Amino acid sequence: MRMENNNKKSSAFYSYSLNPQAKFDTQEDGEKVYLLLRSHPFTQIGWILGSILFFILLFSFNFFIQSFFNPGQIFLINLFFTIIIFSYIWFNILNWYFNVGIITSKRIIDIDFYAVLYKEITNAQLGRIEDTTVKSGGYLESFFDYGSIFVQTAGTEANVEFINVPHPSDAVQIINKLLSKKHGL
Repeated sequence: MRMENNNKKSSAFYSYSLNPQAKFDTQEDGEKVYLLLRSHPFTQIGWILGSILFFILLFSFNFFIQSFFNPGQIFLINLFFTIIIFSYIWFNILNWYFNVGIITSKRIIDIDFYAVLYKEITNAQLGRIEDTTVKSGGYLESFFDYGSIFVQTAGTEANVEFINVPHPSDAVQIINKLLSKKHGL
């Protein structure tokens, strides 16, 4: 997937980009991107704290292994575990960055990457959308204004889900406005 973001008002690392100048692989001629969504940054706190804890454990572990290993072996052990921790961080960053929801003038697209090598793209044409639902509950979701959006489609098409995205009510309003335009209401 190739994503470009030429809008000077937004950053490639925003989780809620309104009217970005984004391009994607399957974009059709005349199709305008209205909204680009990623998981809310707050939802990434778990793996960030986990990474910090792994570094603290590695640092603490060095005090206990000094009597069992020579400095060369300790260096190799530290190098091995540091590479594992940085790989864990890198894969989580890639997972957050490339799992996006795109709302365009013609359709809604959910792009999910799994284990870097596999991607799943769910596509719903605006004319096939039956219902949109926002689910947001709990203190943290209310305080940080994030939740999940579920777009139900007609027939056997797959439903679209945006999990833990910021400002879910605003995103659904954009979808509903596009649906109104599409249906001439």
